[in-house]
Amino acid sequence: MGVSLTEKAATEVKKVLAEQSPGGELVLRIGVQGGGCSGFAYSLGFDTATTDKDFVTEFFGVKVAVDKKFDPYLDGTVIDYYDGLEKRGFVFNNPNVVKSCGCGSSFQV
Repeated sequence: MGVSLTEKAATEVKKVLAEQSPGGELVLRIGVQGGGCSGFAYSLGFDTATTDKDFVTEFFGVKVAVDKKFDPYLDGTVIDYYDGLEKRGFVFNNPNVVKSCGCGSSFQV
């Protein structure tokens, strides 16, 4: 799979799962959607199931699923968690990006 989570990002995902999980096993689903000023935006969410169209793996105890169709956009991406004074949230370090918007929420490959 072309996407990975740092230990810090996995820790934050586990915190969110502990707060929001209805009790069943959830997977972190990572994807790409059209939109934003640069063309594509990242998507993160939880899902209850995976299919044979997904790359599925686990990082630091977090099960991750990525639809194979997103591999050209996400291959080599490392997701980290930034916790600074002015900003906090998940950061996508994607080596395929050739252009991104000023706010960092959308990108082009």
